[in-house]
Amino acid sequence: MATIVVFVEHANGSARRASLEVLGAAAATGNAVCAVVSDPDAGAVAASLGAFGANKVVHLTGPTAYSPDGTAADVASVVQSAGATVCLASATSAGKDLMPRVAALLDSTPLTDCTGFEMAGDKATAVRPVLAGKAFATVESSSPVFCATLRPNAFKAAEGGGTAEVVEQAAGSDRKVTVVSVAAKEGGKLDVKEAPIVVSGGRGLKEPENFALIEALAAAFGDAAVGASRAVVDAGWRPHAEQVGQTGKVVAPTLYIAVGISGAIQHLAGMRTSKVIVAINKDEAAPIFKVADYGIVGDAMEVVPALTEAVKAARNGQ
Repeated sequence: MATIVVFVEHANGSARRASLEVLGAAAATGNAVCAVVSDPDAGAVAASLGAFGANKVVHLTGPTAYSPDGTAADVASVVQSAGATVCLASATSAGKDLMPRVAALLDSTPLTDCTGFEMAGDKATAVRPVLAGKAFATVESSSPVFCATLRPNAFKAAEGGGTAEVVEQAAGSDRKVTVVSVAAKEGGKLDVKEAPIVVSGGRGLKEPENFALIEALAAAFGDAAVGASRAVVDAGWRPHAEQVGQTGKVVAPTLYIAVGISGAIQHLAGMRTSKVIVAINKDEAAPIFKVADYGIVGDAMEVVPALTEAVKAARNGQ
């Protein structure tokens, strides 16, 4: 049986959903899963990970929380001591920062933003979008340790598992940089990369004030995030954190609703792996309809309010 090491991120006393999905992907292979949690105050998080597929949890303790170089060295050390052949993290900002460093220490090549992961014996393979999401490549690694980040919302989190052995390990003290605090935005809005539903708007909304329609629809779902095309971000209508696309954030929600977005290649590359895509556009020839599962040809000013009311009625059981 092979061993898979998974780096788990957490916030506000709970493991991040994106990391739990990586744990689920690892546990689904039937191999031993060792989770790594960094932070002296993450004891409760470490204790909870057995329920999500971890067989063992290494809790990195010490005076600091996350450090790009220090935590990478600690994770690489866990991989080596466990004799693991696979090391995984979520393709979040932290995961993309950490995994290349871990891979370098393990003399490996990191495979990023994978949408599929399997193991046959101790041989791991992953599926990655290529050519701006127009095709998918199944890849292997000849390195001793298979290192990869998995795309959020592309895997299911395992729930209802058992308990895991928790081992405390002192974090290394040789750290060039440490994260001393995180300034979170007010309002606690969902990140488009992790939200199960994303409602995005484009230039078809005509003016920034009309994004209130997008926000209202997202609020009607209750667990949706607001996204935006590059055009409206460049125009200053929305913050860059909401940009979906090749130069923004790549998302794979259960439901993606594109409102007034024509479907430029750059945008399609960031959302075409969504499980269900709904397009609303008055131009029936818009490229977005070629990748959409459902399409509505009509004026967003009329369609979106009606859709918002329908979602509210459905949630209220009317």
